Amino acid sequence: MSETLMTVADAVDLYALLDNLGIQIWVDGGWGVDALLGYQTRPHKDLDIVIQEKDVPKLGRLLQALGYKEVKLEIAKPHNFVLGDDRGHEIDIHVIVLDDKGNGIYGPVENGEMYPATSLTGTGKIANQRVRCISAEQMIKFHGGYGLTEKDFQDVLALCKKFGIDLPEEYANFMR
Repeated sequence: MSETLMTVADAVDLYALLDNLGIQIWVDGGWGVDALLGYQTRPHKDLDIVIQEKDVPKLGRLLQALGYKEVKLEIAKPHNFVLGDDRGHEIDIHVIVLDDKGNGIYGPVENGEMYPATSLTGTGKIANQRVRCISAEQMIKFHGGYGLTEKDFQDVLALCKKFGIDLPEEYANFMR
């Protein structure tokens, strides 16, 4: 069976449905990069979203009604898990709790992981749908500190060019 993709229509429909129900999300990952750029750069196997913990039960009920179930992954955590449907669509869910400064605390507080308040200020477009997404500066920072791929490089390079941001040093070897 071939891999099912999260198409433009799939991403826009899900975003609009959640927005209409008052569930605020920020688009992250590959679709977040494309939203910031304003066009689709490549196919995407999933839709990464950031959502406040208070909205997770409502999201869960909605997605369950649409046929989504938890995708069993060894790396799944209460604050990061994947839901998929029978057609192969996947939504990678990143759960945050906003602190008094507007930072999105990601996982246990003692881990110190967060979406800084400035990261939750991005806006972009998927097709003609305006979406909230992770800011360009933070998207570039999130694309670092791990085993980088050509796909990561292309995403970061496109964001740096569009937003006038210097390419991070860890990507220098991709330029050679």
